[in-house]
Amino acid sequence: MTEAHESAGPGPGDAHVAVLPDLDAAAAVARFFARPGTRTLPHPSGRPWLVGHWRDDEMVTARAGSTALALIGCHTLDPDALRRHAARLRDIARLDALARSLPGSCHLLAALDGRLRAQGTASGLRLVFHARIEGVTVAATRADVLAAALGLAPDEEQLAVRLLWPVPHPLGEAPMWRGVTAVPPGEALVVGPDGRTVRHSRWWTPPEPVRTLAAGAPLVREALTEAVDARTRQGGVVSCDLSGGLDSTTICFLADRSPARVVASTWPGRDPADTDLQWARQAARFLPDTEHVVWDPHASPLVYTDLLDIDDLLDEPTIGVMDRSRVLHHLPAMAGRGSRLHLTGIGGDHVAWCSEAYYHRLARRRPLFALRQLRGFRALWQWPLGGTLRALADSRSYRAWLADAERHLHDPLPGSVDSGLGWGVPPRLFDWVTPDAARTARRALREAAAGARPLHPDRGMHTDLEQIRSCTRIIRQWDRMAVGAGVPMASPFLDDRVIEACLAVRPEERVTPWAYKPLLAAAMRGVVPDVCLRRTNKAAASMDAADGLREHRAELAELWADPHLARLGLVDAEVLRGLARRPSAPGLRDAVLYSTIACEVWLRGLAARSALSKEGKSPWHCASEPTSPPRRPDTAPSSSTSATGSTGS
Repeated sequence: MTEAHESAGPGPGDAHVAVLPDLDAAAAVARFFARPGTRTLPHPSGRPWLVGHWRDDEMVTARAGSTALALIGCHTLDPDALRRHAARLRDIARLDALARSLPGSCHLLAALDGRLRAQGTASGLRLVFHARIEGVTVAATRADVLAAALGLAPDEEQLAVRLLWPVPHPLGEAPMWRGVTAVPPGEALVVGPDGRTVRHSRWWTPPEPVRTLAAGAPLVREALTEAVDARTRQGGVVSCDLSGGLDSTTICFLADRSPARVVASTWPGRDPADTDLQWARQAARFLPDTEHVVWDPHASPLVYTDLLDIDDLLDEPTIGVMDRSRVLHHLPAMAGRGSRLHLTGIGGDHVAWCSEAYYHRLARRRPLFALRQLRGFRALWQWPLGGTLRALADSRSYRAWLADAERHLHDPLPGSVDSGLGWGVPPRLFDWVTPDAARTARRALREAAAGARPLHPDRGMHTDLEQIRSCTRIIRQWDRMAVGAGVPMASPFLDDRVIEACLAVRPEERVTPWAYKPLLAAAMRGVVPDVCLRRTNKAAASMDAADGLREHRAELAELWADPHLARLGLVDAEVLRGLARRPSAPGLRDAVLYSTIACEVWLRGLAARSALSKEGKSPWHCASEPTSPPRRPDTAPSSSTSATGSTGS
């Protein structure tokens, strides 16, 4: 086994691999993954183990006797340290401890005495899939790689499910192809020596939220510092978003303490009421060694830009395509300034803050305290008293909530209090979804509800975990897109160790109507100047979304001229064309088009890939041309009703 990888990659980049068991039959299956530029790492036996694409700085490997280990992505282990782990390994289950200790974000792959183990991250930013190919179980870090090897077409039922807005747990985690299985975040795939015996093994569970803010803040600071250090300790030039929000400002100040030279990037909003630039410039005054680049707000692409030109290879539809051009737009310029990696503050909203749904339980355990807090939330979010009381009285299980959602798919969107104190935003279908597609989505919801389990018994923790996973599924695709734009992206807030440190703090001290992100402010005191920690709001970018609908209505009309979704009988194209002609129609500001656009853009990409294959070209090794991301890449994505929850920092 080659160990030519000198350092942990900053990741995540676009590395992807298929993982094969140590069998003669698997060696024959490897040919399905042989494409231009393919690299191979062998098992100790010499048979192929990992087949795929990666840069030297994206993977670290080690071998000791019959044990082989590989890490793909960002971490802090060098080959010697990984070799010591390999030498001590006697039971593949003992890798749980290693997985729970690594800073950064990486895949962990292992081969031991004929058995395989493959896992991603607890956050869902790195995933693992598996499929049976010619009788052999093959794992992969991308679902489309397995689907291509099997020659599968997308599952129309899963496409109908993805038209839901939003797609509730667990439906959103299913791959887009029958015959490909996903490993849930926090679980590892274990394949037996016969190459057929398969099981999923849980290696991560969320911490109990019992720490006080005073006890938890130093641990959050330590985890965030390690997360940023893992990406910056190699020096060179790194770029950072600096929106002026608490999340991006935190990442900038931590990066500024590293050996790397920092270039900070600010996209001011178009809304005259947007104060991001004021806050960003204030932070930059405390960063004299950081180059601060301020872009023309009117040069930033709007939401819905370049939807017709997206050709990224994606293994599932993502609503991130709406903001793709905004997220990527400044990356070529950052590359021109020497940046080797772009750091974002994405994820801070999802881990440093938390769901108000915890107060559903607190209202029963600490009623007087919860009542005071809920009065504040009612004023802050304009929750009606009657709606608040009904939401608090709702004691349905997650299974019952999901079953009820199936019966109300065409109801108006629920009020924010129902979602805020409930199990999440209940899914909806819209008028352009055909009756057949609606029946398919209803059936899938009904079947899922029959055995559904929440991600955690407490609806607050469930909501936090679901929002983190929804966010990472978008960022996972943006990270791949960023490589084509010239600079890999990384979001330290979404590292498992950071998530754990934040989730361990009592929810009543993480989310309160009286302070904005109190956990992050406490964690960063002494690192970020106090004046920068006083911000109590963020920009919503709603003007950019509304302007994008109007400015790009012609492209949206073209998208619906002959949509793939209509050919499959899933949408009524005429209804969608009518909406494109009326970009100010009531309801469109709620991002109800996002899931439908995501599916159509994804199908267009598959069709383009198929055309390349028929021409004898390899779509798997084609990088996207640099196009244009968010104006405030702290945000993901720009609608306040997006599946990622809140929109920035």
